[in-house]
Amino acid sequence: MLEKTFTVTHTHRVLFTRGVFQPDNATLRDLLTGAREDGQVTKCVAFVDSAVEAAHPGLLLSLEEYAAANPDVFTWAFPPIVLTGGEACKNDFNLMLECWQVINDSMLDRHSFVLVIGGGAVLDLVCFAAATAHRGIRHIRFPTTTLSQGDGGVGVKNGVNFFGKKNWIGSFAVPYAVVNDFAFLDTLHVREKRCGLIEALKVALIRDAEFYHWIENNVAALASLDTAALEEAVRRSAALHVDHITTSGDPFEQGSARPLDFGHWAAHKLEQVSNFSILHGEAVAIGMAVDLFYSALSGLLDYATAMRVIGLIEQLGFATYSEQLLSHSSGSEPVILEGLEEFREHLGGQLTVTLVPEIGRKIEVHEMDHAHIISALEALRDRAVQAQAPQPVAEEYVMDL
Repeated sequence: MLEKTFTVTHTHRVLFTRGVFQPDNATLRDLLTGAREDGQVTKCVAFVDSAVEAAHPGLLLSLEEYAAANPDVFTWAFPPIVLTGGEACKNDFNLMLECWQVINDSMLDRHSFVLVIGGGAVLDLVCFAAATAHRGIRHIRFPTTTLSQGDGGVGVKNGVNFFGKKNWIGSFAVPYAVVNDFAFLDTLHVREKRCGLIEALKVALIRDAEFYHWIENNVAALASLDTAALEEAVRRSAALHVDHITTSGDPFEQGSARPLDFGHWAAHKLEQVSNFSILHGEAVAIGMAVDLFYSALSGLLDYATAMRVIGLIEQLGFATYSEQLLSHSSGSEPVILEGLEEFREHLGGQLTVTLVPEIGRKIEVHEMDHAHIISALEALRDRAVQAQAPQPVAEEYVMDL
């Protein structure tokens, strides 16, 4: 047997700016200049989320003008392509074929760049297309939501939905850079703007007690979506997510643990059963509440701390219960429990669920007691009834990015 071990070094860049496509903003120009050693002009293609284009009517013109101002650095090999955003785009494989067709028609090569501007779903779609064309074309992400700027957009995963399952087809591909342009957050719908806060709270709970206390101390400003507080939360959330990816020893998730998916086993299923009318961040808020209450019932977390964190989730403006949690399909148990098996399958065979035994620390468990889960769901239902807590609106929702 011949066996060799080799190491590949990756650089993960995340930059923060405002007005990245303004002619005097050097962020993108410097990135592209530093990407080629031969000094040649780089060919690029840009894909733009339709909701972003609608919210920023001058964006496509800005892309043209930025290239015109930097002709010695890069050129557009194809006019910007506008794609319909939202989770539905990950369910339409024809959009994947369209991305590949554009990359092929533009004659991009492995020294070219794919730029993608949009929310998390469009980033997932286009980055998977880039990662699989020519075995990988470099891509630069421009996340436009709080959720994607602080969490998914700074990650190294991409993918689309298939067989009715979230992210069933995908790959790991480290972006050449992630550019978080805070100006894109200014036009977000309130629901979408709030969603990034829950992923910030999630990563604080599992990795950084100091950040958790900062969120508690600034909860009023965060709940009102104060610009300075929101941007600080996004910065710190992004930093913790990148730190986990680059220091955990498992950036491409070859093991079974997914600590950054705290609260997600229920959240992913809740999104499905609500037909994605509940947004990802809203579903994660509920999923975290489920796991926090479960941990208290199981003796893993003291009850007072669980209620403290669940209360903070609600203070940030999130519901902690949805009626879909206790809805049944053909079986005798709530359909949400199917999310455990789907999560196990996604992990590669062994169920590994991240729980929080104390603020700032995580543990992994490999079994979940169904009776305790149902008790947690019922307790959250009773809490919602007693407090008349708001629930996510189960209706078709179009994001304004």
